[in-house]
Amino acid sequence: MAKSAYQILRKPVITEKGLGVKETESTLVFEVSANATKTEIKEAVQKTFKVKVDTVRTANFVGKERRRGKFSGYRPDWKKAYVRLKTGEKMPEYAENL
Repeated sequence: MAKSAYQILRKPVITEKGLGVKETESTLVFEVSANATKTEIKEAVQKTFKVKVDTVRTANFVGKERRRGKFSGYRPDWKKAYVRLKTGEKMPEYAENL
């Protein structure tokens, strides 16, 4: 069963570092599905934003323990993808209102 682009790309990571690499390195940063492959991420970005992707780098993050009084639990594990666009591609504006 094929996953849609919206199941693979969860949300953009809008942080100081994420916006910095967007401006300097033509790189978009997304939180993606934990079991998504680099090829699936590349195809999802190309389909969603109509741009050409050069490379995809991923990083897995382990959920941290969180406490609420005497109760403790864990935040979910998640995956981040750094998607570099090919030179000459127009940068999509997913964070226009910041």
